Amino acid sequence: MSNILFTNARLIDPEAGTDERGALLVEGGRIVAQGHEIGVPEHVEVVDCGGKCLAPGIVDIGVKVGEPGERHKESYKSAGQAAAAGGVTTIITRPDTHPAIDTPEALEFVTRRAQADTPVNVLPMAALTKGRQGREMTEIGFLLDAGAVAFTDCDHVVANTKVFSRALTYAKSCGALVIAHPQEPGLSEGAAATSGKFASLYGLPAVSPMAERMGLDRDIALLEMTGARYHADQITTARALPALERAKRNGLDITAGTSIHHLTLNELDVSGYRTFFKVKPPLRSEDDRQAVIEAVRTGLIDTISSMHTPQDEESKRLPFEEAASGAVALETLLPAALRLYHAGQLDLPTLFRAMALNPARRLGLASGRLSAGAPADLVLFDPDVPFVLDRFTLRSKSQNTPFDGQRMQGRVLATYVAGLPVYRRD
Repeated sequence: MSNILFTNARLIDPEAGTDERGALLVEGGRIVAQGHEIGVPEHVEVVDCGGKCLAPGIVDIGVKVGEPGERHKESYKSAGQAAAAGGVTTIITRPDTHPAIDTPEALEFVTRRAQADTPVNVLPMAALTKGRQGREMTEIGFLLDAGAVAFTDCDHVVANTKVFSRALTYAKSCGALVIAHPQEPGLSEGAAATSGKFASLYGLPAVSPMAERMGLDRDIALLEMTGARYHADQITTARALPALERAKRNGLDITAGTSIHHLTLNELDVSGYRTFFKVKPPLRSEDDRQAVIEAVRTGLIDTISSMHTPQDEESKRLPFEEAASGAVALETLLPAALRLYHAGQLDLPTLFRAMALNPARRLGLASGRLSAGAPADLVLFDPDVPFVLDRFTLRSKSQNTPFDGQRMQGRVLATYVAGLPVYRRD
């Protein structure tokens, strides 16, 4: 049944910027009305939310699924189960697979796999260059026709400026969104930490925060030249923020995101060479973390994503420099984000503006909102319930989370996609 009346709910509406008690009516998989009082129509299931929070489902840009090539790390089935349990109703998958998603045939394969095995919405991104090698751009037009929602080489920076400018120009002509990883590749190559006293003390190869600023400056210059649609996948340093602000003020079609790990962790968490805290770009200073939180609050940074990157035990149980980068986060995205809410730094409408509304808007999706006509992709959660995270309870095939054993606050109670329940907490 997709006809539901949610009553006694704390409605988190990122579009209106409100957090109020009310009811929400869903019919035929779409939101029909919300308000303080809604009469109960016939043939409608009534769900008493008990005063808990009801918000738009999370739209997560940049999820790594291991199909094809690394199904032992994450499959569409396990990723979909993790997403549903985490309140993520739409996952935007990355093309950094083996082989890369750089042809219409590869894109159609993962689309079929996702439709068969995943209870949530799955929208694939395609590679910007063939093999993500930065030498020759993919068939952007054909990939758009096959269903690609954006184009990215993920953490492989297209170092050849001429190739990148041509790709941006062609993407502009097709109306395609390009998602880039702003880093200066020469400076950042081989880095495992952010330069500073901590990296020096631990003897880790490090990269200056200026590498992010330099990469973003180059991309902004190319945007001025090409007029393309552009999204920076992760802005993690204070030094990059003035350039981003100027680019937006000058009217460029640019948005930016950050990851939940860079919002809630800092470089000191790596102490003890804990490889589950090794991510890309590396964790930053506390000053950078606070600056990025403020940029999310003001809207300068548009989106928050999990940057879900499953890695198996063998690739993490290595010396820190050699260990693979990345962490799983589909199930931990919301409780980790609620740390910022409980700390008084970001309110719930602001969090869901960055996790649901803005990603949906950037991709041209109707989801991410509670307004009439929007898909009934919803998450019901209790923001206050405490728990200690045990990584072995995660639904991902890989359990490489930096939050293992940490005290968290906030649990997903139920997740709905098009009005149908895809997860209910026991």
